[in-house]
Amino acid sequence: MRIGILGAARIAPPAVVRPARVLDGVEIAAIASRDRARAERFARRHGIGTVHDDYETLLADDTVDAIYNPLPNGLHGRWTIAALEAGKHVLCEKPFAANADEAAEVAAIAANTDRVVMEAFHYRYHPLANRLVEIARSGELGAVTHVEAWMCAPILPRKDIRWQLALAGGATMDVGCYPIHLVRSVVGAEPEVVRASARERVAGVDRWLQAELAFDGGATARITASMLSRRLVALGAMIRCERGDIRVLNPFVPQLFHRLTIHGPDGTRRERFGRTATYVYQLRAFAGAVAHGEPFPTGVDDAVANMRVIDACYLAAGMAPRQPTI
Repeated sequence: MRIGILGAARIAPPAVVRPARVLDGVEIAAIASRDRARAERFARRHGIGTVHDDYETLLADDTVDAIYNPLPNGLHGRWTIAALEAGKHVLCEKPFAANADEAAEVAAIAANTDRVVMEAFHYRYHPLANRLVEIARSGELGAVTHVEAWMCAPILPRKDIRWQLALAGGATMDVGCYPIHLVRSVVGAEPEVVRASARERVAGVDRWLQAELAFDGGATARITASMLSRRLVALGAMIRCERGDIRVLNPFVPQLFHRLTIHGPDGTRRERFGRTATYVYQLRAFAGAVAHGEPFPTGVDDAVANMRVIDACYLAAGMAPRQPTI
């Protein structure tokens, strides 16, 4: 599988370039950027053989099988659609689109192709995340009653694209999509957003958001997202069940550090996992889906559902959902 990258984004080396080096049958073959000189530097640094002048030319390259889309949030939908129309498989960075309507548009187009479209929630492909879902849904500790998940990571420079409303930025889009996804995954159902509150750094762009969720059957949840608050760095989750609870430190980038603790009727235990990067598991799953039709958990239907919750969080907090970049 030959992959082309749209843009010389900082996330591209850990997300696809380095994982491709350790996976058989996967090659990063081409890159395009609005700034050709930047693309050429990126290609030299990472051993990429082909540099295209623009995104359209990359999509027209018949030697490229799949596209990695790490563009700003507001451009995800447009260029995923363009890649599908060019006959490419797509690994699209989270969040999948600017809002749920745009995500549904992408899903409708994908449904009329035989192409693989995966939202790049890399954490979900790690054995830690699989184990969380397995324990929560197995009934080992009884039914899930309440979930809390949080991701707080400081983004300080005001010029960072994640602070730009025109690029569909904001804390809920960039870090909040993770705890929302984790909550949905462990409960295995779609929530209603009961209430939310947010704080803005610039007009229309949230630096912090917290939302209360409710599920049919009685389970509840709380998600917290921050790109700038007194709680500078925090990544974790707590899953409360009828007969115990599960606590996890850093479910989102567990190759750096993690701790999974299960408290149950028979006592407390901890489980540990290896240091293989989440991105390796993700790219392996993407390649397996493309080559062999193997199933994967972050397809277009899941992506649309996650965007619906993101939009609902914004609306409940008195803010507008993001819009595609024009």
